[in-house]
Amino acid sequence: MDLGVRWKLHGDGRTPAPGAVVRPDERLSWPRTAGLGAQHVVAMFGASFVAPVLMGLDPNLAIMMSGVATVVFLLATRGSVPSYLGCSLSFVGVAAVIRAQGGSSATVTGAVFVVGGALFLMGLAVRRFGARIIHAAMPPVVTGAVVMLIGFNLAPVTAWTYWPQDQWTALLVMLFTGLAVVCLRGFWSRIAIFLGLVFGYGISWVFDLVFGKIHSVDASGRLTDHWRLDLSGVGKADWIGLPALHAPSFEWSAILVALPVVIALVAENAGHVKAVGEMTGDSLDDKLGTAIAADGVGSMLSTAVGGPPNTTYSENIGVMAATRVYSTAAYWAAACFALLFGVCPKFGAVVAAIPGGVLGGITVILYGMIGLLGAQIWINAKVDLRNPLNLVPAAAGIIIGVGNVSLKISDTFSLSGIALGTVVVITGYHALRAFAPAHLKTQAPLLDEGTSSYDDAKS
Repeated sequence: MDLGVRWKLHGDGRTPAPGAVVRPDERLSWPRTAGLGAQHVVAMFGASFVAPVLMGLDPNLAIMMSGVATVVFLLATRGSVPSYLGCSLSFVGVAAVIRAQGGSSATVTGAVFVVGGALFLMGLAVRRFGARIIHAAMPPVVTGAVVMLIGFNLAPVTAWTYWPQDQWTALLVMLFTGLAVVCLRGFWSRIAIFLGLVFGYGISWVFDLVFGKIHSVDASGRLTDHWRLDLSGVGKADWIGLPALHAPSFEWSAILVALPVVIALVAENAGHVKAVGEMTGDSLDDKLGTAIAADGVGSMLSTAVGGPPNTTYSENIGVMAATRVYSTAAYWAAACFALLFGVCPKFGAVVAAIPGGVLGGITVILYGMIGLLGAQIWINAKVDLRNPLNLVPAAAGIIIGVGNVSLKISDTFSLSGIALGTVVVITGYHALRAFAPAHLKTQAPLLDEGTSSYDDAKS
């Protein structure tokens, strides 16, 4: 059985030709592959470390289980869908609501475990009936809008959390990373994001020596004097140590609060698989059900031991867009690094010490790339945004997603941001289509036998 763990060496394994891409079944030399894997870990680490903290869960366990979930995903998709599974930010609000109701960490993980099970069943349904049921609900205008709002919804993380911690470092890192992506050649351009982080580390250290402490908000949002690069946690952390585990607890009230997030997760997975397919030039429709089911299994495994849920990560899609290296070998390397980080608190402390200003400069580029992949889906599918049937639901959903608009349904349940924006795009498109005059519906068929409008020139 082909599990997708064999890769052909790309060229000489060192420097891809200008404009060339490293495909999922190819790899560079193992040292370079390991470096790319490390870059993927760094890209996902910020959100995967912050999200469990916001949910009241163990971040070291989150990192370790993200590695486990990624291995499950790569095996399930047989190495055809290069993706990393990290802690899902979609559940942060849900966890807050459950805790406000008096729920414990076990209650949170129990509710999310059920969501993972529901996602697994939806993935099996897509496998059974084909990707056409997803495309019936989410044609290119919808998937493009969902990918766009997922990427741009991350903008406040940069604007309010990372950038204000050190705006000048963020600006320098942004400029350096942009120059590295555009101007460097060969392998160095492929690890431009990692180089930007190293540059940011160095600049932060120099600024601390020259200017002393900075007066700004810290990682917790408090305005204070603090060092840009604080390595005190590294010295205190142990070299080896297992994270704390706990079993989930199931309460119907918490489960009902969490279940609607399934909508966002299906949309995220469909959008991410579509985005990866756009970048690699392969139609991955036949893998969509498997990807959704594998995501569900990964979340169930993580929450079963007290970790947070996982989902395919936009941040790593941004890294692939920047490097044009789609090798799943790099994701295996990333998963191995994550497992090591999970059982080695000291390594985790090193990555966690990345200054907020550095992350601000990096994420400005990465998050923007993710959002613009949605525009690429529209372009390749020739979506006509002059048609109000396409324009209105996409415009409304994107603004809701980007602005993190919230709809309070009851005292204990609300939809906001990605989830609400996704619902508005999907339901808005189909509701308008039901009442639209015939001439607005003739742009393209809704059902296409389970195939997508990928650019034939890429095939």
